[in-house]
Amino acid sequence: MLALLLALQVDFVRDVEPLLKAHCLKCHGATKPKAQLRLDARGPALKGGLTGPAIVPGKSSESLFIKLLTSTDPEERMPAKASALPPEKIAVLRRWIDEGAVWPDTGAPVVEAKKHWAYIKPVRPVPPRKDVAPIDAFIGARWGALKPAPEASKEALIRRVSLDLTGLPPTLEEVDAFLADPNYEKLVDRLLASPRYGERWARPWLDLARYADTNGFNIDSRRVMWKWRDWVIDAFNRDVPFDRFTIEQFAGDLLPDATEATRIATGFHRNTMLNEEGGVDPDEARWERLLDRASTTATVWLGSTYACAQCHNHKYDPIAQKDFYKLVAFFETQSETSMDFPTPEQKAKRDELARLKKEKAPKAEIDKLQKELQGIVTALVFAEKPGAEPATHLRIRGGYEARGEKVTAGVTAAFHPWPEGAPLDRLGLARWLVSPENPLVARVTVNRLWDALFGRPLVDTPEDLGTQAPPPTHPELLDWLATEFVRVGWSQKALLKTIVTSAAYKRDSRVSREHLAADPQNRLYARGARFRLEAEMIRDVQLSAAGLLSAKIGGPSVFPLQSDTSGAIAINKTDMTWKPSEGEDRYRRGLYTYWRRTAPFVAFALFDAPTREQCVVRRTRTNTPLQALSALNDPAAWDAAKALGKLMAETSLEEGFRRCTTRRPSKDELDLLERARKRDGWTMVANALLNLDETLTRE
Repeated sequence: MLALLLALQVDFVRDVEPLLKAHCLKCHGATKPKAQLRLDARGPALKGGLTGPAIVPGKSSESLFIKLLTSTDPEERMPAKASALPPEKIAVLRRWIDEGAVWPDTGAPVVEAKKHWAYIKPVRPVPPRKDVAPIDAFIGARWGALKPAPEASKEALIRRVSLDLTGLPPTLEEVDAFLADPNYEKLVDRLLASPRYGERWARPWLDLARYADTNGFNIDSRRVMWKWRDWVIDAFNRDVPFDRFTIEQFAGDLLPDATEATRIATGFHRNTMLNEEGGVDPDEARWERLLDRASTTATVWLGSTYACAQCHNHKYDPIAQKDFYKLVAFFETQSETSMDFPTPEQKAKRDELARLKKEKAPKAEIDKLQKELQGIVTALVFAEKPGAEPATHLRIRGGYEARGEKVTAGVTAAFHPWPEGAPLDRLGLARWLVSPENPLVARVTVNRLWDALFGRPLVDTPEDLGTQAPPPTHPELLDWLATEFVRVGWSQKALLKTIVTSAAYKRDSRVSREHLAADPQNRLYARGARFRLEAEMIRDVQLSAAGLLSAKIGGPSVFPLQSDTSGAIAINKTDMTWKPSEGEDRYRRGLYTYWRRTAPFVAFALFDAPTREQCVVRRTRTNTPLQALSALNDPAAWDAAKALGKLMAETSLEEGFRRCTTRRPSKDELDLLERARKRDGWTMVANALLNLDETLTRE
């Protein structure tokens, strides 16, 4: 962190202005400034208040501003009647002053001094060097005297890129082939073309979309959403451009060339929870779903906390309360419907049911046939209400029944204007979102992709790029990636290839003493990234190493082995019964696990998977004893251990070690494993290998 701070010159608009807004201007703005000290413009700030100049450019140690921020006297310390500023924020202000307190003196208040960086359309920056790839040029410019780590070993590289692009470790045959012909670009192309690619990248999108197989709330009854999930997998595998990917999920039913697939795509916003509890007002429950759709849209595509304006104007960002309800209005015109996918036999039964009803057959016959037709696969989708107006009523202080003025669908002009003549519907909204003029969507998206590959995003708050967000560690790199994403036609595969073929991505992740002292959090990316695998990936890696993982793609969600959770919820116990799937469905990828909101799959919940009751941009990574207990003793993990133990008994300990870690074991490691095998048996050794830090970590 220290090296990063020293390498990055403080920028007033990016680094200082947000701190002044958040912590100082309430008392020291233009209106009745306390102690006659104003911090909303350069001139008044340098002049100071009753006690003299607050800021001495070039001399933070002599600046009263810093002295008051760091005072140990609670009566004197600023901000008054509030928590002390964290040391890292004070360090930024101190450095800003030491660097001359550079401040754009426009004569206007600080809140209007300059538009927030994220709300300005990115301009493609020129890399500081021509002899290396742009990503490496932007990253290397921040190192100073820090020396980068060397490239990782071939075994580490193929494991890293395989996990990142497909979510699975490489097979031993793939490893040996790469060692014999280490053509890295050829390897990347093969992985990007793999059908496993779509499964890996669908996983984080399901978190964003709050995908689940149940409705949520107390009853939490079942729903059929897997058709949409399969559409997402297929879209990633086909590398559908992100702008088209967005448009189909918002308004696939409104497209001139609408198809069955584009209509299924609109399931994105059907993933909202559905409250079926007794006494619920259906109109209010629908309203809550509209609010969720608006806030999720803003989070996923704009990296914006729009929902803060549900009750009042946004405190920090240029989003009025009316703007929030303008966004809600786009979703007022759709009806929540479904598409059926009956088999030929079910079609015949449906025709028979229609005949029985027409002939007024006995109720028992009709009921019997209706029960048989309950298994028809459906997809929850959107359809437009004929003649519906894209408008809604603002809610005073956010209260459902406190209706205010009527507002028509629209957007926040601070981001970019609504195109003249564009239709005020979901299709128009989608096209506005992915317009090249939108300053946010490309930045928000590439920031998430970078996070997935490097374990941390360029902007630490990927869900919020507003004025209260920390500045990007590498602003030029962020804008270059954003403009590159648009330049390559919004192709995620093309952008990922650019990133994973960079030298920055391929560096060794081992930490030297120099790196640990200068950059413990790897904010400078002078070494490779190392982090624990996500919940579903841990399961997939263990089953893959054991030779159990099913290669089947798509289809209804499955019920893997786990401890019985049927009594976890008192209500609706019958629907809560967890009956493990049979055959290969028991060993499907984690992506296909039945997602129950009120009682998530235990092994996933322990490894920080969300309930998906709401949009989640970034999962946390915790470290608890329960995780070790699960990875060692979960029924599925134990199945994997038995299978891997049997496999090693037929081959060798070395093969088992390589299947888990990709690399070959040393002689000492083999000797240790052999002693453990003689003492504890094949299964126990396999269990230990499947739980090695190397097995469960991406490095």
